[in-house]
Amino acid sequence: MELAEELRACLKDLSAGGSIEIRENGGRVPSAKPLSWEVRGAPAKPLLHLWSETCNVTRRVLAITDQSDGRVLLAVECFGRTKPQRLEIIRLGYERDAKGLSREEFCEQLRRILAERFPDETVEKLSIAADLEHSFSRVYARGISRKGMAHYAFLAVPDEETPEALESSLTYGLLWLDHTRQNDRRGKLSGLRLILPKGKAAALAARIQAIDPRVALQIYERDAQRETLERVDPCANGNISAWLVPRRESQLLLDRAAAALAPLLALEPEAIRAHASPQTQEVVLRFRGLPFARWSEGCITFGMDGHWHELNAHNEVALKQFVLNLQNFRHPLASDTRHPLYRAQAERWMQTMVMSDVSQIDLALDPAQVYEQVLAQTAGQHGILDLLCVTRAHRLAILELKAVENPDLPLQAGDYWSRICRLQAQGDLARYGYFPGVELHPDPPVIYLVAPALRFHPSTDVLLRYLKPEMEIIRVGLVESWRRGLRVVMRQ
Repeated sequence: MELAEELRACLKDLSAGGSIEIRENGGRVPSAKPLSWEVRGAPAKPLLHLWSETCNVTRRVLAITDQSDGRVLLAVECFGRTKPQRLEIIRLGYERDAKGLSREEFCEQLRRILAERFPDETVEKLSIAADLEHSFSRVYARGISRKGMAHYAFLAVPDEETPEALESSLTYGLLWLDHTRQNDRRGKLSGLRLILPKGKAAALAARIQAIDPRVALQIYERDAQRETLERVDPCANGNISAWLVPRRESQLLLDRAAAALAPLLALEPEAIRAHASPQTQEVVLRFRGLPFARWSEGCITFGMDGHWHELNAHNEVALKQFVLNLQNFRHPLASDTRHPLYRAQAERWMQTMVMSDVSQIDLALDPAQVYEQVLAQTAGQHGILDLLCVTRAHRLAILELKAVENPDLPLQAGDYWSRICRLQAQGDLARYGYFPGVELHPDPPVIYLVAPALRFHPSTDVLLRYLKPEMEIIRVGLVESWRRGLRVVMRQ
């Protein structure tokens, strides 16, 4: 059978089964349904023409190199290239969702941009597929490019990803760099290129500042419209921003709400704590860390999960019943440990226990000097729970708490460390009312990473190697049943 006739038979079978997809040299060719095709010319070296509203591809086919049910792989000639190229035609067994399609299109655009920005390099690997064994998800595109014997690992963030995904990109970039170093034996790995959407690099300035300068880290911003890459320095021009919450403002807010909130605090004095939020001019009541009531300008609301009710004489009984449910289900000895009230916001529950006596984490810590979430915007950016205190020798100490496995823990701590170091150097801690009467030691803060001993993510050791050597980090492992009482079983 002549090649042209065999090719027609293959394409007829593929197109009869539904939608088909075209991939050239590993990259997807944008196409729209319906996709039409034609085989013409010399029977031994036919021309294949594929077209749709957004696609027009003509290639001379040299051979069918592989064929299976739903797939045909061709060796083709492309104008201007001497070496045969790879053209793959695949029958799709499902309709791709818009998100998946956009991710594949993002990879194709990224390949074009890299070829334009680094014309002397070859992209040897590019994937956005999940690899759960090595903690890689479909959120980021990752790959390797080569120039001679030098190799570069890169990780790119699509435009539509969440702020949380953007902040975590450095974590996964370093994991990809380490994975590539451990598995790539083809040449020298020169470093990591982190490719971010245009205008987003400054959000990572504090985390980048915590990375060991010996790590060859390059930051680029991608302009999707112009399809260009621009190298940037996120740490230039004071981009590491931190806003302290003045202690005086917090105390004034608590004083204003004290009389109205006193009856609610009396419902369970040992479990309910008031927390001021000067940014929103609210005071939040938390039951073992779980928010259940708010005061704002004389108005009290209560509830959870988006269902809030203004407190009045008609629903005081409902409030008391709500608190009774919290007493029953959000209790260290509760029998139903799967109840939503027991499991909700575990890290905040842990935080309240640590704050009650921080010396349980380390006897070197001073329990009389502990503050929570002193940065006005840090918690809003990535939701971490920060505690700032001092050792008995008056050295600053940062506590990062996690109740479940989270690969981002080391770099979240590094982010906070960079900001606190900057505030310490500027003298802002004393200026805003923190640690009154304490002459702080000039050394940078010591970091405590606190989590149940079995809940440290396996990547923690890898990421710690990439942080600045002057960062002193202590890992503290708690018993799994920490709600019943903090007990340290590991400190390293």
